[in-house]
Amino acid sequence: MSTVAVALFSALILIAAYRFYGGYLANTIFKLDDTREVPSHELEDNVDFVPTRKGIVFGHHFTSIAGTGPIVGPAIAVFWGWLPALLWVLFGGIFIGAVHDFGSLVVSLRNKGETIGQVAGRLINRRTRLLFLLILFFALTVVLGIFGLVVAQIFMIYPSSVLGTWISLPLAVVFGLLLRRTKISPALLLSIGLVLVYAAVWFGTYGGAISVDPQAWMKGTGLAGKAGWLNPVTFWTLILFAYCFAASVLPVWVLLQPRDYINSWQLILALIVLVLAVFYAGFTGQADLVSSAPAIVPVEQLPVGTPAMFPFLFITIACGAISGFHCLVASGTTSKQIDKETDAQSVGYGGMLLESGLAVMVILCCCAGIGMGKFDRVDRLDARGQLIVSFVPPSLAAASGAKDTKQTGETGSPAGVNDPAAEETQGTVGLGLDQTSATVEAVPAGSQRFAAWSQRYDSKRAWGEYKLADKIGSFIDGGASFLAVFRIPLALGQTILAVLVACFAATTLDSATRLQRYVVQELGKNLDVPPLTNKYIATALAVGLAGVIAFVPGPGGPGTGGTILWPLFGATNQLLAGLAFLVIAFYLWRRGISIAFIVLPLLLMLGIPVWALAIQLFGANGFLVPGTGKNYLLGGIGLVTIGLQVWMVVEALMLFPKVKGIREKNRRSLT
Repeated sequence: MSTVAVALFSALILIAAYRFYGGYLANTIFKLDDTREVPSHELEDNVDFVPTRKGIVFGHHFTSIAGTGPIVGPAIAVFWGWLPALLWVLFGGIFIGAVHDFGSLVVSLRNKGETIGQVAGRLINRRTRLLFLLILFFALTVVLGIFGLVVAQIFMIYPSSVLGTWISLPLAVVFGLLLRRTKISPALLLSIGLVLVYAAVWFGTYGGAISVDPQAWMKGTGLAGKAGWLNPVTFWTLILFAYCFAASVLPVWVLLQPRDYINSWQLILALIVLVLAVFYAGFTGQADLVSSAPAIVPVEQLPVGTPAMFPFLFITIACGAISGFHCLVASGTTSKQIDKETDAQSVGYGGMLLESGLAVMVILCCCAGIGMGKFDRVDRLDARGQLIVSFVPPSLAAASGAKDTKQTGETGSPAGVNDPAAEETQGTVGLGLDQTSATVEAVPAGSQRFAAWSQRYDSKRAWGEYKLADKIGSFIDGGASFLAVFRIPLALGQTILAVLVACFAATTLDSATRLQRYVVQELGKNLDVPPLTNKYIATALAVGLAGVIAFVPGPGGPGTGGTILWPLFGATNQLLAGLAFLVIAFYLWRRGISIAFIVLPLLLMLGIPVWALAIQLFGANGFLVPGTGKNYLLGGIGLVTIGLQVWMVVEALMLFPKVKGIREKNRRSLT
């Protein structure tokens, strides 16, 4: 029942927050008014500024902000226990994250759809605008490089998800044209789209898995040894960046809006089924959060090298509680599509609360879902000698004779190496309907639940050993365990959730490319570099720099270079949130509106990232400390980031006492 209690408590508190606190912000602080002309109507151009129905723009906004952040973050944070992660997701989302998103959206709406960086230049000063744009440029470059690799690695780990993810592209183009040029019902198109997407998900699971190996294509050509950089991850990353280029320069109604609309409902439908499965599993006793995972993990039981909960919990869980990237989406694309001001509460504040709800589901999947014990871990080596962590149903693992290396105490060669049966059970490949349905009946209880979670979050493994397969795989496998209570085969459940994750990440990727194009164009104007103001050149630069980061060889070989920047991603992401709060505070302060509700979130989001960055730079094994952790690339980025933040805050503090109640000069604001 603890699973049900946590889910119910979370749902009720999020709904109440939207009704009361969101209503207070909308009616008392921002005073939303439908008589004001919004940018989508005033500047309508059928490319970026397009008046859009609330449901469609909500879908675009939600899928763009969600990404893999509310999935990967909580899946990592439960290392410290599910209770701290849950509390930060709920209360951080309500009082910090949703306020940040809502405020950024309203400020942009009231300033002709300008980005937060553009608005900062007039609310504070021109230097601040340039500083903000530089911070956005570096942050988005890292976001694009990493998210491109994330989606590519999902396709490699779960090849059954490829078809279900890509099918939405041609559907989106057809639907966009039909909606624009005919009077066909959006509901009818949506129904057709969802049927086709889930047909692709089913086909991908049972015969349509798409895995690629460019090295195999080059055998016998003499190029295989010279093109080691072209592996499955880099191949998919190239395809994704080509798609992002097209998505960034096309009008939003051609691809982004219809794709996001289809994806949002596909994602919401999957989440509804997952929520129902969580409640059913909880009520029937098949899942229990308290007996599956510790509420708080003692420090001595954490994996070696695990960072301290404070401050790293607050930057590890970003998108599920507060994310600076959201201010870029809210002010960069969403504000240009809002049809009337009152839509901003449901899109801005409500969209963030729905993302917090998703993060709660991830916590339950990674703890109570994994605790259901439907998957056992099997470690083995692939043909190139790389360690692969696979999670397969216990019955299949037993049939293959594979052993858990942690139970046998083996080192070096993991169990199942060169075992044809173990090879067949990797990921979702080879898991048929009859095989998976046999595992639905037996559910462990008590200590067995905890053992299942402990196996996945093994304290005997070092912190640095946990890779993408561990983080996302915990959610996908835990969620598939929940779906199995409705007799959905584990393999099909894995594909459904892998497509969900890939669609979230891909939608964030294309939105981030469009946002980076805006930033590059603005930098071109500020620095007087005319070629950068061209949208094709700006987009090419955005995609090209992201590709450079993604393809730099890292510890895992070509295609893993972007992941070395991940430790700074959380801190720089929260830094953006702090700077966005600063701009929102100036907007309200200049208009004589109380900023009491924003002071604590502002201070937290300015202080916590610097605290975390300082530890990463100068703590034990820090990036700038001689030893095993030394990394001048990460150290340099961290120092520049802190320097830009301090400079911007100093500029703001010098001006803040002088501008209360004084509107900005040369303002183009609508109010």
